[in-house]
Amino acid sequence: MQIDKLRGEQLDQLFDAILSLKDREECYRFFDDIATMSEIQSISQRLQVAKMLTDGNTYSAIEKETKASTATISRVRRCINYGSDGYQMVLERISEKE
Repeated sequence: MQIDKLRGEQLDQLFDAILSLKDREECYRFFDDIATMSEIQSISQRLQVAKMLTDGNTYSAIEKETKASTATISRVRRCINYGSDGYQMVLERISEKE
């Protein structure tokens, strides 16, 4: 995993903070303080790209709907195919809740 390069006390503290959030409103409040609008938008865009890719959408349809660059779409595709299965894990969990 690429993130292993960052693994340590600081990242553990961040993840523990995220895991302590109780609901969506707390997420909004925390992420408003901890990240820029651009960072939040980029992360949410990548998740939407991942969902659309796993749903079988074409790059052009994804680009049109999400405004993501083809480089971002390709990077997300690479993570889906060769990554740590993080996208698949959360997308399945979100799907189960719906």
